[in-house]
Amino acid sequence: MQSPETVHTPQVVVMELPILPRENAMDVQESAYTVDRLHTAFSSPAGDVTLSARGGQTFFRVHSYTLKTTSGFFRTMYDLPQSNSPVDDIIYLDEGAEVLEPLLRMVCGLPLQELTNCDLIEKILFAAEKYDMPGPISILRLYAATPLLLEQPLRLFSIACRYGWEKEAKLASRQNLELDLFEPTHQDTLAQLPSKALLDLMNLRHKRREQLRQRLDNPPFVSGATANCIQCNTTVEYHTWRELKYKMILEMDRRPAGDTILDPGLNEWPEAKACWKAKCPKKDCSRLLYDKGETLRVIKQCIGELPSTV
Repeated sequence: MQSPETVHTPQVVVMELPILPRENAMDVQESAYTVDRLHTAFSSPAGDVTLSARGGQTFFRVHSYTLKTTSGFFRTMYDLPQSNSPVDDIIYLDEGAEVLEPLLRMVCGLPLQELTNCDLIEKILFAAEKYDMPGPISILRLYAATPLLLEQPLRLFSIACRYGWEKEAKLASRQNLELDLFEPTHQDTLAQLPSKALLDLMNLRHKRREQLRQRLDNPPFVSGATANCIQCNTTVEYHTWRELKYKMILEMDRRPAGDTILDPGLNEWPEAKACWKAKCPKKDCSRLLYDKGETLRVIKQCIGELPSTV
């Protein structure tokens, strides 16, 4: 698993309003606190510091104690010598209001609305990492088991690897077996994976394919070589089985979960239909060469025994 990547120092601007001529400072401060720009959930006069979202369109007034106890970055910042100015600081941040609001709700213990967007979750995680806020990261980790992220297992795997979430990475790697990673829609997410994580994911898929190939080449399956009919001793060719095995291996390359091999594959593929119809060439024998029911049962068992997580 990959450890979290190196966190770069957050780019924030702490601006004391009194840098302007003293007689104008309070006027500027009051202008910044117009009702439509101060978030209603973060407007308590008890707050002694104001955070500004990117562009200064939304302000969040919070208590410095909350920031110091929930953020390593702000704790370090407040350990530095502070101005004695009677005018509150405004800290201008890079994140938009859509990111800062849920992040601050988490650290301030306010109700959190359901997050329904993977892109937003990643942005909040990045901000929490940047400002060294372990609380929001642990809260967002709980989202890994929700349908929102389980339906996007490659995104979940990428997030889990970035933050060192081993349990979630294993869960996501199992879900990823249902994806064809060579589809263009997955290329951007794959490009963001650390090399070790990508290698682990590809090795899992390779192991499943090769282990199934080995199982299909060994008893109770026929080898595919020329043999004799067990009923009349006539020479029989198992070419239909060879073709079906090849088709199954190709399908494992595309979708290593193997579920599409069992259904519809072994019921509807032309190679499968030809296999189940294959008979001994001797006319007065015509014994079916393969037991479809038993073959499906054993193949299902083989797929179920394959490794399923990184």
